[in-house]
Amino acid sequence: MSSGQQARAQAAAITPSAQSPDHEPVPGDRVRALFDGHRLSPGQRRIAQYLIDHLTEAAFLSITELAERVGVSQPSVTRFATSLGFSGYPALRDALQPIALSKVAGSPETREQFRHNELQAAVDAEIENLENVRRLLADTNQVLDIGRELARSVPLTVLGLRISVSLAEYFAYAARRIHPDVRLVTRGGSVAYDALLQSREAGGTWVLAFAMPRHAKETLSALKAARSAGLKIVLITDSTLGPLVDEADVALTAATGARLVFDSYAAPGMLSAALLQAMADADPERTQARLEGYEQVADQHGFFL
Repeated sequence: MSSGQQARAQAAAITPSAQSPDHEPVPGDRVRALFDGHRLSPGQRRIAQYLIDHLTEAAFLSITELAERVGVSQPSVTRFATSLGFSGYPALRDALQPIALSKVAGSPETREQFRHNELQAAVDAEIENLENVRRLLADTNQVLDIGRELARSVPLTVLGLRISVSLAEYFAYAARRIHPDVRLVTRGGSVAYDALLQSREAGGTWVLAFAMPRHAKETLSALKAARSAGLKIVLITDSTLGPLVDEADVALTAATGARLVFDSYAAPGMLSAALLQAMADADPERTQARLEGYEQVADQHGFFL
């Protein structure tokens, strides 16, 4: 079977299992199905989004034309196609063309509806991610035990590099309201190593690390540094396997939303909030005293509107 035949077979086999034989998937769903289950970089997602938004035209463009329209290089288009499992761009185009022709033949979807449905699909994917976190939190003992360990670690180090900085900053900001010494590490290399070593020497026992895709090599180096310093590691990440998970004492999984150009973090954010709650419940007297003290300071200095 040629690569073109394989591509057409793949395109024909992507009907969602939820569809009945009497209800063929619309072209937008068929195109999105080509991309589902693949970890795409932001640049590759731009290509995917262009193909979705301009399907009837884009499916017949040369690799040079598509690269120019999207604003990427030709090798980027080739890498995009191979990341989806095709032999190259021509095979991907062979898969797209029958979908585009079916759209022209009578699908009621307009370009605006394509965009609308893609955004809704991203929300639907996040809802599924949150459902998975809900199932994870069914074991309340595990989460409470982790919260107790983090609450006891003084100081507590929170690590997040590159795209994971925002999650680490959120957790550290909130944790400081209920914990006496929270140290935030958002830079890798020797800076991270210094901070981790100082935390251990000051009596800290745990690090809470965030590692969202794309996973940075410097995050792995920081986890190894934490372990070599004698710190234990709780890792919040999107995958249950890999070298980052291997370095952690406890790994909690919360998938990121990957349907748009940049990931969304509803599920990791919810898991972070649950861990904060577990920390608060681990020492309710300290929590209450610190929250009341902070409110007094906030009122005195007029922090908020």
